[in-house]
Amino acid sequence: MNKYVTKKIAICIAMVVLVNFGLLAQEKNDAIRAFNASVEVMKTDPAAAIELFEDCIKTCEQVGDSAFEIQYKAEQVLPGLYYQKALNLLTEDKKIEESLTVAKKTLQVAEKYNNQKVKDNIQKVLIQAYSNMASGFLAENDYEKAIQAYDSLLMINPEHLTVLYNKALIYRGMDNKKKFEETIDIYNEKLKAVGDTQKIQQANDLACDYFRIAASKANQDNELTNALNLLNTASKYNDDPNVSYLYANIYNKQKKYSLAAESAQKGLELETGSAEDKAKFYYELGSAQAGLGDTGKACASFKKSLYGPFLEASKAQRTNLKCQ
Repeated sequence: MNKYVTKKIAICIAMVVLVNFGLLAQEKNDAIRAFNASVEVMKTDPAAAIELFEDCIKTCEQVGDSAFEIQYKAEQVLPGLYYQKALNLLTEDKKIEESLTVAKKTLQVAEKYNNQKVKDNIQKVLIQAYSNMASGFLAENDYEKAIQAYDSLLMINPEHLTVLYNKALIYRGMDNKKKFEETIDIYNEKLKAVGDTQKIQQANDLACDYFRIAASKANQDNELTNALNLLNTASKYNDDPNVSYLYANIYNKQKKYSLAAESAQKGLELETGSAEDKAKFYYELGSAQAGLGDTGKACASFKKSLYGPFLEASKAQRTNLKCQ
């Protein structure tokens, strides 16, 4: 190959390099213009700027390494814009479902671009949105949908104790005993983990009262086996004298006098009120003692139950037993 041909080839290669360099420079300038345009729109309409920044990122990806810095800057801005849009939909526009949709997209974008701050903040928006949604359903007495909203919230933050307690209250209102017990037990376990004894006691009081009242109703309906099962559940939450009283009453009905006497005695130990408050326990204790054939003790017990609603019944029992 002669010198003339070699020189001509070299010139052609140089021209191609210059053309390519010019194209790359032009494409980078396009990326810069796209970024700057996005920033300008962001100043007045952050929601509208989302699409522009997404287009800017696509342009940078097409350009390649020379636009990496611009792409990185756009990727740092984009998650925050999504977050602000979700927050505004929730707090200003009061559009909960739309806010949830954008919030979920925000989480995806924040994860994609490794923006931990936005991930943390958008979870708070999601929690507030689901909480607001649940409140709306509760106002409409739509308990099933309220629970679904709370369950969605708990998937984000399983340690949200207020939501667990609210779920338990809903199940109590629905008279769903199984779900109430499951939920209040989970709530209690989490309270134990943080050592909140005051709230544990509050939860135990709530659960004990709920199952005791249900047992009392079952007892009135003469569903004695069911009533005892409900009392067993109530007992795991509290040592309640009223639970002991119901045990004694039911066992007397079943002629299980030893168990009745034991339950009545426990109720007396737990009851710290007046003699009138203790009358019902003494009445059941006297009934059990009479059933066991211990007339002397029964007469003494019925004497101590001569108060209030038990007055006439106690007199009648003492008359039947020929008490002195």
